Amino acid sequence: MKVEFKRKEAQNPVSDINVTPMVDVMLVLLIIFMVITPMLQHGVQVNLVKTKNPIPMQAADKSDAILVSVTRDGRTYLMTNQLLPEDLAPKVKDLLTNRLDKTVYIKADQRAKYEKVVDVVDNLRAAGVDQVGLLTEQVQQDKNKQPQKPAGAAE
Repeated sequence: MKVEFKRKEAQNPVSDINVTPMVDVMLVLLIIFMVITPMLQHGVQVNLVKTKNPIPMQAADKSDAILVSVTRDGRTYLMTNQLLPEDLAPKVKDLLTNRLDKTVYIKADQRAKYEKVVDVVDNLRAAGVDQVGLLTEQVQQDKNKQPQKPAGAAE
């Protein structure tokens, strides 16, 4: 009895790139960044005042920017640490040592009492702050809305 072995032909190598693992990794990274990005905001979350023509302050987004927040109930935060406005001057003075840019940015809630914001500004000036930046948001205007004429205007 004679056994014959058939020789298998080698298959051609697959030259296509399998992108499925790469897509999986990219989707996982996307989800991670979507979850982490909101946590990277500096300071305390407040509803900023809305203005038509805000002045852009890109330096406020830097990681070493000094940010003071005033909440609607009047609490004051330096970065994320709550403190009294009277205690603000020595802490800010320590942060400003050895800095060329002595700008401090204030995020005040739109419903915060003006008295509290002025108190914070006064304490910042006592700490030797050269520039105070008041952070605001751009008003979103409806593009479909037509400008209204004043009452009694002739057509």
